[in-house]
Amino acid sequence: MVNLHIFRHAETLDLSAGETVFEQGDTGTAMYVVAEGEVEILNGPVVLATARPGSVVGEMALIDHAPRSATAVAKTNCKLVAVDQRRFEFLVQQTPYFALEVMQLMAERLRTANRRIATA
Repeated sequence: MVNLHIFRHAETLDLSAGETVFEQGDTGTAMYVVAEGEVEILNGPVVLATARPGSVVGEMALIDHAPRSATAVAKTNCKLVAVDQRRFEFLVQQTPYFALEVMQLMAERLRTANRRIATA
């Protein structure tokens, strides 16, 4: 989980349950930090993960600049903080633990996906 304290003064994007954050195949220009609520990460109808406060979604697009690999939909009413490429790079440079937290989240998601594949 990322430290929400570093985003305490950031503007939030308010979404209602069921609203789409981004869709698979979209070009990503921002990642999102979940400040409140829950966001589901979907591949078609399959729920890959549920992001809760302190988690990030859409970070891969800022790292590899490839199209979005999944769809993100607000499961509940949410407050998200959008982090564009410039701010992401600033946070990585100025707050090394932020970069570690993002890497830990990505590793956790990869391990979860690997376990699902192994048991399928």
